[in-house]
Amino acid sequence: MKLRKVQSRKDWREIKKLYNEAFPANEKKPFWMIWLKHRGGAADVWVAEQEGEFSGMAITMNGADLVLLDYFAVSSDKRSCGIGGAALKALQEAYKGHRFFLEIESIEEGADTQAERERRKKFYLTNGMQELGVQVTLFGVDMELLGYNCKVNFDEYRGLYFDTYGNWAAKNVLERS
Repeated sequence: MKLRKVQSRKDWREIKKLYNEAFPANEKKPFWMIWLKHRGGAADVWVAEQEGEFSGMAITMNGADLVLLDYFAVSSDKRSCGIGGAALKALQEAYKGHRFFLEIESIEEGADTQAERERRKKFYLTNGMQELGVQVTLFGVDMELLGYNCKVNFDEYRGLYFDTYGNWAAKNVLERS
């Protein structure tokens, strides 16, 4: 598995296709916004390849010392082959020296996707992420934060949204108790 930053229009097309397939509408930012933040340096967009074939993608939101793994997906035909774990390890290494963390949908509620949410959390915990004890509602979706050998509090998390997307985004980041 090879992880590299986006390089071509073909990369962007593949990433956008997987992005649209892998994430529910209520959890997606407009793709043009991701592209603009990448161009401005506030986001990194990564391609995961297996034997030269597009296999997955990652999008980070970057602060001074905080890096949020904003979106992470493996192509449906490439799942359960170790690509996700290898890509996550590569991202953890790429952001060594930064506080690297992510959001996952809360498993506290009995949702239709409960089993999927539990599998996702188990995947991240198995691959080195730890619970941070921070529960949030992000644009109406209940989430929890997981970090890689770091601590991130709610104010720092919300501040990353404010610094990256401004007040309109930050006011949609609420702390849950």
